[in-house]
Amino acid sequence: MPLFMDIHSLGDGVTMDAVAQAHQADLATQGPHGVSYLRYWVDEDRGQIFCLVEAPDAEAAHTVHRDAHGLVADSIYEVKEGV
Repeated sequence: MPLFMDIHSLGDGVTMDAVAQAHQADLATQGPHGVSYLRYWVDEDRGQIFCLVEAPDAEAAHTVHRDAHGLVADSIYEVKEGV
C-alpha cells in the first residue's frame, strides 16, 4: 500500500493534546476508507503537523481527515521509506 506524508500549517494554538484528539478521530474514521494513519509529529512553535499514513491514494487520506475533524492537510506527498 502506498505511504504518504501530509503537512498541516495551522499557525498559533497547535497543541500536542489537540492533535492527539484529532488523531484518535482519524483512527475511528479510517477503516471504511482503507486508510491507516500510522504516526504524527507536531511542531507547536511553528503550528505544523506532519502525519504518516498508508492509503490507497492521497484522496482517501484527505477524506479521512475531512470526515474525522475537518483539519485537512495543506500538502500530501507520496513517500518511500529508506533503510
